[in-house]
Amino acid sequence: MNAPAASQRTDIRVQQADFDLSQELAALRAGDGRVGAVVSFVGTVRDLNEGAQVTEMELEHYPGMTEKALEDIVAQARARWPLYGVLVIHRVGPLQPLDQIVLVACSSAHRGEAFAACEFIMDYLKTDAPFWKKEQTPNGARWVDARSSDDSAKQKWANS
Repeated sequence: MNAPAASQRTDIRVQQADFDLSQELAALRAGDGRVGAVVSFVGTVRDLNEGAQVTEMELEHYPGMTEKALEDIVAQARARWPLYGVLVIHRVGPLQPLDQIVLVACSSAHRGEAFAACEFIMDYLKTDAPFWKKEQTPNGARWVDARSSDDSAKQKWANS
């Protein structure tokens, strides 16, 4: 059973600025003695994708709709697992290789719930949140297509 809504933290941000991982995780669990686990995922810009060098990646989103999609994903995770805190930060704009793109973090009493919820949120974010990626390569710009592996990752949750 989930903790009462008043004791749940949710922070969803779509922003251009980078984030400090240690500060964000400390804030997620600050002052909450119930927290026994914090699980996080950080996605970064790779310098190579589909055999081509990536010199820059630009992320675009649909303001308002993107945040709503992320809120819906977090609500689905909260309905499945007893979470105390959820943090989703997704960057937009031009990014360089090694830059942080996304942070998903979940806190709960036990690690199993936090791991599962973090993976669930990331799997759904990759398929259901309206973000578009354009990579700059030595051969010019290209839009990054959706991956069937992302759809497969999301599908596993339909059966659980």
